[in-house]
This record gives sequence, structure tokens and C-alpha cells, in this order.
Amino acid sequence: MNGTGRRVVIGVGNDYRRDDGFGPLVVAGLTARQNSDRRLAAVDLRVSDGEPTRLIDLWTGADIAVIVDAVLDDGHHSGHRHELVLDALEELPEEGAASSHGISLGSTVALARALDRLPRRLVVLAVSGSEFGFGQGLTPPVAAAVPPVIERACELVG
Repeated sequence: MNGTGRRVVIGVGNDYRRDDGFGPLVVAGLTARQNSDRRLAAVDLRVSDGEPTRLIDLWTGADIAVIVDAVLDDGHHSGHRHELVLDALEELPEEGAASSHGISLGSTVALARALDRLPRRLVVLAVSGSEFGFGQGLTPPVAAAVPPVIERACELVG
């Protein structure tokens, strides 16, 4: 896990599953700012469906990887923002790591650790979503979280 200076932001989600489009929308916002915001110079901006091996491939060799995703929230706190920081030596629980995808981020991190393919620092910026059915467009509380999460991602990689 030697540092390369590489920085990556990965928006996880599916534009056709309502609030699950949050991650890709944040990355689209970052892409629109990349030429005008020095903090984003040379930052790798990617979108993923959350499949573990693809995520691992995207963050391998990075000094910092920022994952942006919408998570299921049974408490119905739609729009609530979460930030989880994992340094390479810390553990993330495999179970209970909320995700709107079939395999938890905790399981993906455990696999990456076993393969020695974790970034030096992993930061998850997530928002609680409420609608993950078929359709386009974020619910209003999740849409309201897009600008502050774009700004936070810029701060982290800058």
C-alpha cells in the first residue's frame, strides 16, 4: 500500500433506480467543475455499479479513494449525510455496512484487504435514500444533499 499520490472519487449507483443515482450525479457535478476547480486537477472521477471487483480495480493504488453512494435507511431519514473514514489498517464491519447493493461495502473492503488492494485512505460519503425502485430522478431530500457532498469531496481530494 505505497502512496502514489493518486486520488479517485467513485460514484456508486444506478441512474435508473431513483435515489441510487446519487453517486453518479455527484461525479457528474465534479466532472463539470474539474476544469475550473484546482482541487480536482488530476483527480480520477469514475462511476461504478458497486460490483466489488470493479470497485477494487478503481481504487487500487490510490492514496485516497472517496466513495459516494446512497444507502438504505429503514429509519426514513432521507437526505441525511454520513461520512465514514477508513485508514488502511482499520477494520470496517462486514455486516451492517449499509448499502443499496447486493454486497456490502464492508465485504468489499475485507476482500480488498485480503488482496492487499486497499487505498491508503478510504472515505465514504453517503446519503440516506428512500426510493430505490425503477425510475429516474432523486427524491428532493437526496437531491438537496448533492451540492454539499460535491463540496466535501473537493475538500477531501484537494
